[in-house]
Amino acid sequence: MSHDRMTIGEMLAATVPMARTLNLEFLETTAERAVVSLPDQDDYHNHVGGPHAGAMFTLGESASGAVVLAAFGEQLARAVPLAVRAEIAYRKLAMGPVTATATLGRPAAEVVAELDEGRRPEFPVSIAIRREDGAMTGEMTVVWTLRPGG
Repeated sequence: MSHDRMTIGEMLAATVPMARTLNLEFLETTAERAVVSLPDQDDYHNHVGGPHAGAMFTLGESASGAVVLAAFGEQLARAVPLAVRAEIAYRKLAMGPVTATATLGRPAAEVVAELDEGRRPEFPVSIAIRREDGAMTGEMTVVWTLRPGG
């Protein structure tokens, strides 16, 4: 990528104020997965000293958005990616920095084929949120759509 083009992480930080507010770090972004980290920050702690549930949700949703942009960025002229619904389960106490790994749940080519047929495809993105020690603190699914019309 040339220096005059933003990475997906830079673009999200520039255009999504919440990602910038939480100081999310976009560590990896491909068309199949994205890895995003939430640093340990006192301002975003909950009553037990770990990251607030809302911050963890935003981390996971941001990771899902990064993989969606990587997978479907070429479709932006004709479709708008939108989150349709989300579900999160908090599994263990999260302390310190946490990292979300988002994985595209359907082949991108299959989703684009539906868009080509004039349909509004929906597809899941699965997210695992982990502490530094590798323990899974949360699991999340965000269902996205590509709304035709750009």
